[in-house]
Amino acid sequence: MSGGKGADAPHFLHLQSTFAPGGKELRTVQLINAFGRKARHTIVSAEPERLGAAERIAKGIAVTLQPEFPSLKGRPTPGRLQKIAKAMKGYDLVCTYNWGAMDAVMAHTLFKDLHALPPLVHHEDGFDESELKKLKTGRTWYRRIALGKASGLVVPSERLEEIALVDWQQPLGRVKRIPNGIDTKAFAMRPKKDALRLIKHPGELWVGTLAGLRTVKNLPRMVRVFTELSENWQLVILGEGDARDAILAEADRLSINHRVHLPGAVSDPARVIGLFDIFALSSDSEQFPLSVVEAMAAGLPVVAPAVGDIAGMVSEANAEFITPPGKEEELRMALVQLAVSKELRKEVGEANRAKAVAHFDEAKMIATYRRLYSSAMKRDL
Repeated sequence: MSGGKGADAPHFLHLQSTFAPGGKELRTVQLINAFGRKARHTIVSAEPERLGAAERIAKGIAVTLQPEFPSLKGRPTPGRLQKIAKAMKGYDLVCTYNWGAMDAVMAHTLFKDLHALPPLVHHEDGFDESELKKLKTGRTWYRRIALGKASGLVVPSERLEEIALVDWQQPLGRVKRIPNGIDTKAFAMRPKKDALRLIKHPGELWVGTLAGLRTVKNLPRMVRVFTELSENWQLVILGEGDARDAILAEADRLSINHRVHLPGAVSDPARVIGLFDIFALSSDSEQFPLSVVEAMAAGLPVVAPAVGDIAGMVSEANAEFITPPGKEEELRMALVQLAVSKELRKEVGEANRAKAVAHFDEAKMIATYRRLYSSAMKRDL
């Protein structure tokens, strides 16, 4: 993948925990495409086989994918960290993402001055299953030290901003909360009925979600709360991941496998999310889920637990359908309440659409990132 403006464009090094198509990865692609030929990019994944998000980078942008680079996984020994630090030389900005790239952040702090390394901006979007209920003390201390010379620490949610300031003890000027944004106009378009491999038949209504099929998303819970809906409702789960078998097993156990569909991941959510009648999440943990913003922009009501910033993201009209975390019965009742009233779904969806356009359009997000990166590099982007 190559092209671009040439050597005068700033060169970004992106060190990712994975580059499979998830929220943070697709935001990275969104920014790469927005900067266009004004920047060059090198992308390294701690999981070299997971690079699917790169397929969505626009043609003509200068991108080097998974070059020879020290592994981002391993014990943080001085020798290994120094090898990572040396590999950062020659770039204009280093962007690191989540815990999986934290050794690179530590390497930068330890050896920045010795090797005259470029500025670094770290991005945190949430936690894996090991830190869902409680932050790990060892990781907290490691982050406090590793982030010592970062030019910025970007978080998308208020909860992560609080953790960064209080638990990780980062100075106020370093922490930047930038809510995720989308192209709200694209999500307002009416989708084609055959946009998915799964066809929506006349008279059918869909509860849908977009999520990585991971344990933290607790999608078997979604299957359970869906059982109360009448036969004309279908549950459509778009995504890929290791929890697929557990979801299907729960549908089999409840004898609703004919109404639960897993067509796989989609490359362009804007083309399909409008097929849903209700958007739902059942996650144990979220921060600022982009899928909720996408659903709002498509004019959908949202049912979800009040994890991360979700309760503050949705419109006032939608607030009563955001339920206490872990309360499965309340999640079920919220879903049923929306399912029985077309008028209510329309009213809540329209309010969500208005809020998405007003607060979560991508133009504001892109402009904020552009300013942050330009300030770190001390050159215009």
